[in-house]
Amino acid sequence: MYKLVLIRHGQSEWNLSNRFTGWTDVDLTEAGVEEAKQAGRILRDSDLDIRYTYTSFLKRAIKTLNYVLEEMDRMWLPVEKTWRLNEKHYGALQGQNKKEAVEIFGEEQVTKWRRSYDVQPEPLSDDDPRHPKFDIRYQDVKFKAARPATESLMDATKRIIPLWNVSIVESLRAYKQVLVVAHGNSIRGIIKFMKNMSNEEIVKLNIPTGVPFLMELDDEMQVVSDRYLGLSEEDLKAKQDSVANQTKI
Repeated sequence: MYKLVLIRHGQSEWNLSNRFTGWTDVDLTEAGVEEAKQAGRILRDSDLDIRYTYTSFLKRAIKTLNYVLEEMDRMWLPVEKTWRLNEKHYGALQGQNKKEAVEIFGEEQVTKWRRSYDVQPEPLSDDDPRHPKFDIRYQDVKFKAARPATESLMDATKRIIPLWNVSIVESLRAYKQVLVVAHGNSIRGIIKFMKNMSNEEIVKLNIPTGVPFLMELDDEMQVVSDRYLGLSEEDLKAKQDSVANQTKI
């Protein structure tokens, strides 16, 4: 049995201020740091034996992974950082308060931008300083997809699948247990792909910050079981509802 653990980064500064973040490189809040440490303690006290890790190019995920590994006393584990695990790029919405966006564009449209599979927000202009083409960390990546002006969840999933097929599967076969610390939408993309969820089902999937999600896989890398670790059903539902209700006025 192979085991894949997925963790969305701890609460970020823009989670706290309820803004669309995307590829903007914001830091963790104090609460986010504690969420990351708690995730590490949950893994430390479990029977898991994580041997390889992945994270994105964004510091809220990188720092979360560091805190998790510190609590596990496994700072020695190999870490692979990749742009393919970045959050979905929210285009021109990045920095916009979510409830204010609802007041401007309407709840139906904002819900499509946030939760749907194939609807992109308005893109950044080519000369917008927020465009990834101006960011040094993406300059040496040969794939054009590493410098998007906007993305749907479908776009984000398409860039994640090659990482899964080429690298994560190989690491699972070599190390048996792998940890991925990423973002709400990159994790939604992985789960949709792994569980073959429909476009309608994915709309309702809300990923809470800082809670380990364990997927057990068979020899064909098919999902046998999946569950969150370390929270009661009541606490888990409260965190999921908090994500779902970010645009409620």
